[in-house]
Amino acid sequence: MNLTSIIKRALAGELGPDPVRERVTTAFTTRQGARHDSRRRGYRNHVVSLRVGRAVGSCAVEPGDVADEIVEECAGVAVADLLLHPVPAVRVATLDAYLMSARPHWGERVTVAAGTSLEKSLARAAAVVDLLPAGTDRVLVVGVVNSVLHRLRERGVRYVPCDLKGGSTEWGEPVTADAARALAACDAVLASGMTLGNGSFETLLEHARAHRKPLVMFAQTGSAILPHFLGWGVTAVSAEPYPFFWLDGGDTVLFRYRERA
Repeated sequence: MNLTSIIKRALAGELGPDPVRERVTTAFTTRQGARHDSRRRGYRNHVVSLRVGRAVGSCAVEPGDVADEIVEECAGVAVADLLLHPVPAVRVATLDAYLMSARPHWGERVTVAAGTSLEKSLARAAAVVDLLPAGTDRVLVVGVVNSVLHRLRERGVRYVPCDLKGGSTEWGEPVTADAARALAACDAVLASGMTLGNGSFETLLEHARAHRKPLVMFAQTGSAILPHFLGWGVTAVSAEPYPFFWLDGGDTVLFRYRERA
């Protein structure tokens, strides 16, 4: 199973209502700049979001990668057409919204309690890191989130930070841009859902299957897509649908899924 096969099943109507009749009613982009108290560095988030029925599906993108006009033109278009859209972020956001509309999240509901941006980030990170198997020694973290690294450091779990942007972590550790080269040296993988949109998810999935290695996803992008991969290479998912924890100082929620033994 891969992302393409799930899209084909959705187009065939196997995963929900007829996608020809379902339409995107709202299309928007969320832009955020953040710098938590006590942190030396800030970051930016750009997220493409589409609404189908009651559900909002999302795909994070690099700033400037997807023009506003491309997103706004999705409003009123049939799901079936957008699942074939040439822009990967639009396909992912459409599939995410369609699947979530057909079946709202059903996993373990976790409340990220109200707090400052840093408090909520650390709380979300703890919920994510809890999904790693006990005894994990060295984890490849794909999509660097410093709060996730903070929680791993607290627990004494060694990690290899990986991000397409490269650079360094809050603690000055070098960030590799080549996940494929780092996979062999790690006994588990913790990856952002953003890998769905940038095309790197398939490499992680194939490696996890071939080597029976735990693959844990933390997903704002594709939160309703990734649970479909449980048992097909993904071992656990932290699924966080829109609105995300960083958009609201009050309580927000995420849903956790684990592969059945």
